[in-house]
Amino acid sequence: MIDISASVMQFLLAFLVVGPLLGAVAALLPAPPGLKGKSPDQAVLRHGVTVTGAILLAAIVLALGFDRDHPSTMQATTDIKWIPTLNVRIHLGIDGISLPLLVLTALLTFLCALYSYFKMPAGPSPKAFVALLLVLESGTLATFAVLDLLLFFLAFEMVLIPMYFLIARWGGEQRQAAAWKFILYTLLGSVVMLLGLLLIGLKTGTFDMVALATDNGRGMTTSVQVIAVLAIGIGLAVKTPMWPLHSWLPDAHTAAPTVGSVLLAGVLLKMGTYGFVRIVLPIAPEGMHRFAPYLAAFAVAGIIYGSLACLALAKRGNKGDLKRLIAYSSVGHMGFVLLGIASMTPTGVNGALFANIAHGLITGLLFFLVGALKDRYGTADLDTLSGATGAALYGRAPRLGGLVAFAAVASLGLPGLAGFWGEMLSMFGAFNPADGLSRPAFVTFMSIAAVGTLLTAAYLLVVVRRVCMGTPGTQPQEPRLVDVQGYEVASWSPLVALTVLAGLWPAVLLGLTDPAVHKLLAGGKS
Repeated sequence: MIDISASVMQFLLAFLVVGPLLGAVAALLPAPPGLKGKSPDQAVLRHGVTVTGAILLAAIVLALGFDRDHPSTMQATTDIKWIPTLNVRIHLGIDGISLPLLVLTALLTFLCALYSYFKMPAGPSPKAFVALLLVLESGTLATFAVLDLLLFFLAFEMVLIPMYFLIARWGGEQRQAAAWKFILYTLLGSVVMLLGLLLIGLKTGTFDMVALATDNGRGMTTSVQVIAVLAIGIGLAVKTPMWPLHSWLPDAHTAAPTVGSVLLAGVLLKMGTYGFVRIVLPIAPEGMHRFAPYLAAFAVAGIIYGSLACLALAKRGNKGDLKRLIAYSSVGHMGFVLLGIASMTPTGVNGALFANIAHGLITGLLFFLVGALKDRYGTADLDTLSGATGAALYGRAPRLGGLVAFAAVASLGLPGLAGFWGEMLSMFGAFNPADGLSRPAFVTFMSIAAVGTLLTAAYLLVVVRRVCMGTPGTQPQEPRLVDVQGYEVASWSPLVALTVLAGLWPAVLLGLTDPAVHKLLAGGKS
């Protein structure tokens, strides 16, 4: 921690939310004179790198100035009247739960902007691409920074339009259908969620998330809490996505450009699970208690379903798209997050938050790598990648093959890497759930989730064998591919380093989340 004044911390958090919007407006302005000899497209892409780099630097300084001795206390807070008649305020703040997600969002957006500078996806003007990327970053950062229910909803919805256009205008085959499916699913879920948020505000007289968490549901009857949790939970479950509300995700990932898939998996999915932790758990605990067993059941169903779908896609002859496979793997991984939340214990919720960050790092890296494979082979089809024209990535591009293997074993939860701790803690939480929840039922859920870890290892190892080692019997004379290039090293190495760091030193995250989670579950009491 470095000593930074409260006013500077306030400014930094406000800059994180507003800065990308200002950058988006600047990206759309006409290019200034004096760019003779310079490509306008490269200039606007460079602008995207500069703005996202400034946001990342602000996030790092904010993290360095964060008081790690009191991570359960809201810091860098701003509280301004906005709509007095509805008691809606511009209330911003961060604690140990939201800070890691802010830094992850800033990091992944910067890496996507850097990657796009060298490898711009095919499509319309880069001006619109950069502007949409920055609007998406602003909405995501605002979701993790705001402390008012209506502001949360506005930020939650703000990301839909830029992601829709990123898929529809810069995506691959079937991009229009995938984009429409994405926005219709999420909008319908959000309408239901808004009704639940309004119900809470009208019944309690406030939309302030800190005040509501401190009240811990005492201002609402159990029936109101149950209705609110059902309504809000549907909207959050669609965004997570939870089985069986997940069907928009594989299509969106398959059609999206590389950076769209990275941001969709790396940060947008986290908005749903963050909402469960920040809103549902502390504000409507009795309602959550009623639905926790059902949430856990859907979570483990998603773990098994996602793993079996991946095994089917990995089987030779099924023409499985590698991007689609990773999308289905996200359904399984987010199932572990939901299982930890459903346990309603500090151990389980800490595991869910850790798994959130680990999934963002590892799956973001996986989508970057699949994008690189698609650029080199012209396809992400597994049969093509492992057939006679794509055998033995280890021999054709050894560094790229090594990175694919690393990301796969990290995703399957190998001890020593980030993916291990979140899944383990989530299952520990299910082994001994909160008082009043059926322990036999949750132990059964934990056992099913443990089977899911074996299935996850199975399909990821099949992918590594087929993509990196090739199909047995293929000829070794295939020409070498272009191996990892400099801009790819710059874009991917932070994700590799953080995956190892979080795996070897989990306290770097758990030290932030644990006190905040205990306070949250205790009704705002440290």
